[in-house]
Amino acid sequence: MGFENQYEEGIQEQIRLQRRRERALQSRKKRRLKRRMRWVFTRIVPFCLVCLVLLGGIVFGIRGIVLTVLDHTSGDGKQAKAPAETVSASEETADANIAKDQIIVGEDAAGDTVSAEPDAMQADAAQTDAAQTDLSQADEEGTLGGNDEQLEEGEKLDEVPSDIVEVPSGDYYAEETGHTVDFAPDVLAARGILIDPKTHTIIASRGGKKKMVPASMTKVLTLLVAVEHIKDLNDTFTITAEIGDYAKKHDLSIVGFREGEVVTVKDLLYGTILPSGGDAAMALATYVAGSEESFVELMNQKLITLGLSETSHMTNCVGIFDEDHYSTCYDIAMIMQAALDNELCRKILTERKYMTASTEQNPQGIEVSNWFLRRIEDKDCGGTVMYAKTGYVKESGYCAVSYAISADGDPLILVTQDSGSSWKCIYDHVRIYSAFFSVAG
Repeated sequence: MGFENQYEEGIQEQIRLQRRRERALQSRKKRRLKRRMRWVFTRIVPFCLVCLVLLGGIVFGIRGIVLTVLDHTSGDGKQAKAPAETVSASEETADANIAKDQIIVGEDAAGDTVSAEPDAMQADAAQTDAAQTDLSQADEEGTLGGNDEQLEEGEKLDEVPSDIVEVPSGDYYAEETGHTVDFAPDVLAARGILIDPKTHTIIASRGGKKKMVPASMTKVLTLLVAVEHIKDLNDTFTITAEIGDYAKKHDLSIVGFREGEVVTVKDLLYGTILPSGGDAAMALATYVAGSEESFVELMNQKLITLGLSETSHMTNCVGIFDEDHYSTCYDIAMIMQAALDNELCRKILTERKYMTASTEQNPQGIEVSNWFLRRIEDKDCGGTVMYAKTGYVKESGYCAVSYAISADGDPLILVTQDSGSSWKCIYDHVRIYSAFFSVAG
């Protein structure tokens, strides 16, 4: 018995020793793990953070160098000599202004019914009580467009309001001089041209005569050709299913006319320009020439008349991309000047808002806006932007043609292409007008 008791006590003691060893081993493992974790958080993590900060600094430094090099090499040669403080705001200031204006316009545009061009260049207008002045009063000596004969029936053009500026008429050309310069580096447009229509000189150019995609700036020519062939603004056209299908297929901006809606020619003209309505432009082309194809022939004939057929060619009336649909900034400026020589075109291209006539499908009418003019009118650009038309397709980027006059009454025509966004396009025009009106003053 004594022997057995001693044996059991020995077994129990071995078990206790084994358990103490296991606890001691677990305790050592925990202490070792704590030491390793403390080492990781006090050494490795701070080291990685420092490396990330240094790497970020290197990346931003390289980016800054690249942007500086691109800014200095983006021009074709000479730079505008206007003082830097009058040329533009800094990128931070411009971005802040853009964000502020987007908020204001977003609030102003709530509840509208008109579709927009991509990125809201032609945003929907808010419903208001202010309808536009009707064109129904006759002008005893007025005619429509290029028609020489008096209109015996139908609507004649009103007397031009006093705030619509007479544009220098005559030959449509402009030439570079020894003083022609490039735009300043802060102008974002890939191409552009600034022309003095009074002296027929090119003041500034950045690839202004290079081939480019005109997008919806095409509609300035559409307007001009249509006006020259229209005799009665009160005549009507019935919107067809084909027009709606065409607009949907090509993702066009639209006024919002519906199939079977009977629309006046006057509404088609305003609808083509203010909201850049593809449905209005297609309806206008069909009304004037019977089909878009026949109307495009008239557009290309007009380019021949203007002396622009070697560098411009149209395949459609709305500005959708096509390899054979092309122009230059210079040609668009000349087309704009030719359009502004026409009284009715001037009236349409300067309108900020317009309300279409009541129809069965749209009893309240449709309010449309030229958002480029509405957005730029409160910007300080050294003058007043009187007329404008924008454009956008992926292949062209955001572009615009505008006409402004200085406080002294000196006019300039500006075309820019591929500015990056609708707001950056607007601020490009503000920067350029500010710089060159300042120099002229």
